Amino acid sequence: MKSYKILLFIVIIIAVLAIMCATFPTTGITIGKTTLRFPSLAMMLNRNDSTRQSVDESFQAISDSMAQEMQSLKDTLGYYHNIVETHPARFYCPDAAFDFFDTLFEKMATAKTNKKVVRVLHYGDSQIEMDRISTNLRSWFQNIFGGGGPGLLPLVQAIPTFSVNQSYSGDYGSYVCYGEGERSDIGDYGIMAKSFYIHGNGYFSATSSRHSLADEKVKKFSRVQLLLNNHDSTFEAELNDSKHGYQQTVVTEESGVQLLRWMLDATTTAIHLSMQGDATIYGVLLDNGYGVAVDNIPLRGSSGTIFTQLNKNLVRTAYLLSDVELIIMQFGGNSVPNIGSDANIASFKESMVKQIQRVQKIYPEAKILFIGPADMSTRKDGVLQTYPFLPKTIQALKEAALENGAAFWNMYEVMGGKNSMITWEKNGLAGNDYIHFTNAGAEKIGKALASTFSSYYQFYLLRQNIEKQQFDSLWNGSFAH
Repeated sequence: MKSYKILLFIVIIIAVLAIMCATFPTTGITIGKTTLRFPSLAMMLNRNDSTRQSVDESFQAISDSMAQEMQSLKDTLGYYHNIVETHPARFYCPDAAFDFFDTLFEKMATAKTNKKVVRVLHYGDSQIEMDRISTNLRSWFQNIFGGGGPGLLPLVQAIPTFSVNQSYSGDYGSYVCYGEGERSDIGDYGIMAKSFYIHGNGYFSATSSRHSLADEKVKKFSRVQLLLNNHDSTFEAELNDSKHGYQQTVVTEESGVQLLRWMLDATTTAIHLSMQGDATIYGVLLDNGYGVAVDNIPLRGSSGTIFTQLNKNLVRTAYLLSDVELIIMQFGGNSVPNIGSDANIASFKESMVKQIQRVQKIYPEAKILFIGPADMSTRKDGVLQTYPFLPKTIQALKEAALENGAAFWNMYEVMGGKNSMITWEKNGLAGNDYIHFTNAGAEKIGKALASTFSSYYQFYLLRQNIEKQQFDSLWNGSFAH
């Protein structure tokens, strides 16, 4: 019970006793052979000093307790104020709204109760390949909110990850909206900006990884879904789990974007899918139970200008079916070496504004977090140093995010700012190209990002347990600029 409620209770009791003192007959009330007496108000007011002192001390103890609780709350709020206002790893939020992720946390916290999988899509360049960075974020979300499995996988994985082993056989082609590869006339790229079309038979297998960096929660799955765009014909897929003797075929004659689902009776570590038909496959989703899924979507060589190429209706339907609630866009590193003027920065900012706005137009239901590039080093006049226009580029990306309703996480600032990549390389956290992290460096960044989410979630929980009026009074009164 809060201190002020305890104090109110004591005051009410004393008032009731005072009324009884004033109204109770001085001769008492006789019931049978027993006479009930109650001290008069005068007697109570004229009790000896030690009694009054005892009452005074009691009230003082309550008052001191309330003061201590208030000071403790102020200290706690001061801690979170420093995090959201000054910490290098803070989230920069539109309009400085520290509650930007509150609705996301609420959905994640109720996902198991509502029997849902809240999906986080982590788009990025080669810094997140092999499931790096994403794996640390996934681990934190799933430890707090539940869930498991590696999440969304492409039909064909060009770059192996340490979270799952997979293979595909059969005839297929692919559409890709960046780099080399075939383009789709209708922007049929799906969630992963790269899709696979099959005509006839296809076979997909996935097995849990034994890699030392693979989290235990990622190794088991019980919920398998095939995300596809069926092209006006019968499509069927059979799921086999030989470990548990599970086999089930799902057939669809419905055209368009859809999910084929299998709910296994027990968690497994290996599945095999046999497919037959004419469809574009956007991915296979391997999840475990209800909670949160984090999907790693690396786009090697991309500067993040892919979203304006996605078919709005097709990808929106895929987002809705997959219960996407957070979209992370981690880009900029591939553009920095080509930026040599303020005009280049302005042009790049404009292109990224279009990407953020496109995602919001496609799917306004999701929160967007933009992560800027890491520090990157080059030689200038024979001296290894941060790319000259990198800090300005990061500032432009932060503005692009905040001016368009997205949050921003400054990876450059988290690393330590200017020339920090040199230090990271010396400590085995970055490669000798002074651009990419080593596995250890990616893990350090991933844990820092997860820690930021953790701090904001704890702040969210604190605010849920404080009356809004009390919070506003302390927050605005103690920390107002």
